[in-house]
Amino acid sequence: MDPAFLAEVRHILDDARVSTGESVRALHARDQSSHAACLPDLVVWPQTTDEVSALVACAARFRVPVVGWGAGSSLEGNPIPLAGGMVIDFTYMNRILALHAADFQVVVQPGLLYKDMNRTLARHGLFFAPDPGANASIGGMIANNAAGTRTVKYGATRDNVLALEVVLADGSVVHTGSRSVKQSAGYDLTHLFIGSEGTLGLITAATLKLAPLPEQFSAAIASFPTTTDAANAVYAIMGSGIVPAALELLDASAMRYFLLNTPLDVPIAPTLLMEFHGATEAAIASELALVRELCADMGATTFVSGVGRDERDRIWQGRHHLFHAMVQTHPSQPYLITDVAVPISHYPELAAFIAELLDTMALDGALFGHAGDGNAHTVVFAPSDDAETLARLQHFNDQVVEKALALEGTCTGEHGVGIGKQKYLLREYDEATLTLMALLKRTLDPHNILNPGKVIPSSFLL
Repeated sequence: MDPAFLAEVRHILDDARVSTGESVRALHARDQSSHAACLPDLVVWPQTTDEVSALVACAARFRVPVVGWGAGSSLEGNPIPLAGGMVIDFTYMNRILALHAADFQVVVQPGLLYKDMNRTLARHGLFFAPDPGANASIGGMIANNAAGTRTVKYGATRDNVLALEVVLADGSVVHTGSRSVKQSAGYDLTHLFIGSEGTLGLITAATLKLAPLPEQFSAAIASFPTTTDAANAVYAIMGSGIVPAALELLDASAMRYFLLNTPLDVPIAPTLLMEFHGATEAAIASELALVRELCADMGATTFVSGVGRDERDRIWQGRHHLFHAMVQTHPSQPYLITDVAVPISHYPELAAFIAELLDTMALDGALFGHAGDGNAHTVVFAPSDDAETLARLQHFNDQVVEKALALEGTCTGEHGVGIGKQKYLLREYDEATLTLMALLKRTLDPHNILNPGKVIPSSFLL
């Protein structure tokens, strides 16, 4: 690293907020994915937008790569600093800047953690609905367009952001959107940055849409003979006009891991986990009665509803910790995570295909996902890290993505492109579309310093 660059960085920030120590760099070298770690050259902790702007402007002059860092909870290698350079850790930019409770809005800094924010908002009867499971940072959620269990009712992060403050690759600061829910002024730059994984700019503030905490809720669990039966029930529920707050599918293998840490009196079988929100108990009871009937028509063997708050919280805590339970059960084993989504009418076909593929390839893995919005995940493990075994996992992923694309879906529903999904963009989009994406990247980041190596295939940036 150029000593002059490091000296200027230390001039912008005090020494306590700049580190070139190997242990600190190692903590910012990988996320929760299975992608290989890459050490940055230094890590910095700004506290204001002005400091971020000065840091990025300095990096632009010295052509130093810059990667934003939130909680490191992403699953596709999104913040791994492939080209080294400077990681900007937003931990100290973690404040609620303004709460507009009457308008159901909040303005926050990017380092604020999702669960911490919602605990504060709950005191005002409000919450930010997208629920990625992990205690992700708001900046990371926006950068990756995180979604989660409640997407089926409330939408993904993209659907719940009104305005952004963004530092561009030259250090300039732009403001997109407004606090008005209806916006038609100019190009929709807000949504351009959402999901761009820090390749177009670094988010330093965001205005978020909030929802009132539900007056009434109920969780329900339904078990089925086969994964296909459970997936067909998903389509039947969504086709009925009912909009659950959450609708998750877990195959029998996933339920085995789920029940390790979440003791419930339900069988180890393909299962739907559901939650419903409403203004009155009567409204929810009516929905539950119809859902019970629909599940019975699809062959449900058990249906449990009306669980209390404590048990409901255990259910979703278990669902959020499912991936970690699987990893802990396979210590030190390589794994691969799939993340595809399809139109809801094609979800039963996708689930059946994945279930059969797991069986045919005799892989140690499980299928689960946010079924209500057509999102399916699979985690598969390898007993060893030899090239042939890892190639089998990759072949499985290739086939799952190909099937999703054939069903008019996408290669990534919520984890982002990161490192592992770039090759699939060449299948999902035509050359003209990828060329346009590359043009946007070159225009906003002409020296390719913002999270280089992510999203856009390198062949389009030459």
